[in-house]
Amino acid sequence: MRIGFPAALAAGLCFATALHAQTEESRSLELDGGGRVAYTLRTHPADAHVARPTGELAPTSALNAAKLLNLHLSSGDVEEAALLSNSPRRRFEVLREYRELVGEEEFKRVFAQYFYPENRLLAEIAIGRNRLLIWDLKEGATRIAGQYFVEIEGRYLIDDVPNDARTSLRWVLEAYRAGKLP
Repeated sequence: MRIGFPAALAAGLCFATALHAQTEESRSLELDGGGRVAYTLRTHPADAHVARPTGELAPTSALNAAKLLNLHLSSGDVEEAALLSNSPRRRFEVLREYRELVGEEEFKRVFAQYFYPENRLLAEIAIGRNRLLIWDLKEGATRIAGQYFVEIEGRYLIDDVPNDARTSLRWVLEAYRAGKLP
């Protein structure tokens, strides 16, 4: 039996979509004090952090917001990066101080590493509108890094405002770093 070109193309597109689809699983973390954190674990393809979008990059997902943030920071643009925060003035000050501390070139290098093929996005943790991206960065003092985002009116912003969901996400990151989560 011979498959026509349109059918073969459709099958190929479905296969490619399946390869790049994320998986999602409900989980919970048992805390030492008897509490429990319920969250959703999302995984992305191994190259999700290096794949370049075909159109304009917008913060419509936590991953796209991280890509946009890291693009700004790897070029040294703290002003644009700060605008991706739910507390832009605070984020600007933190980024500016860090850039002054490490110098312009090291600042750019630190954030460019999020795009290196040898590094990868390990997981996206979701609690309500809040997200935590967990990264495996092959070099540096903090190998397992986290970036926090919150969805506000359809846009994902860096979550710089203390809140209960962000605290719970921090506990998940700490458990991941300690090897308590698979």
